[in-house]
Amino acid sequence: MSFDAVLAEKKIELPQAMAPRVKIRPFVRAGNVIHLSGQVCQWNGEIRYVGKLGQEFGIDEGYQAGRLCSLNLVAQLRRALGGSLDSVVQCIRIGGYVNSMPTFSDQAKVINGCSEVMTEIFGEAGEHARTAIGVAVLPFNAAVEADAIFEVR
Repeated sequence: MSFDAVLAEKKIELPQAMAPRVKIRPFVRAGNVIHLSGQVCQWNGEIRYVGKLGQEFGIDEGYQAGRLCSLNLVAQLRRALGGSLDSVVQCIRIGGYVNSMPTFSDQAKVINGCSEVMTEIFGEAGEHARTAIGVAVLPFNAAVEADAIFEVR
């Protein structure tokens, strides 16, 4: 089954692949590798989770914010591939950044939201290496941001 068919079968809706708000590329392809720029927890341009984990949000909300980041990553990936995900070989790496209080130490549980989207869509090809770190602040005070690297055909 194609990855595009998986989206339809599982009723996974992707947001619009948003243009960057600054002068950067949303993705760069180098041979068979696509590097995706960081995506925050937004839906069609509206940041849904603004604030810090351990203050405004708990793990469950952070997990959902992480899911949104990955949905945005996949939308950018589909854009980078000309509208179809079927040339994806492997999600290589996810970098997850959690806007969190110094006492919050469950960044990995938040970034699980990112990781699980990848395996829902890509199955075994969605399994990846990962980093989950806490940061003092993110652009637009978003709760979560993630970037990714994919191998494609």
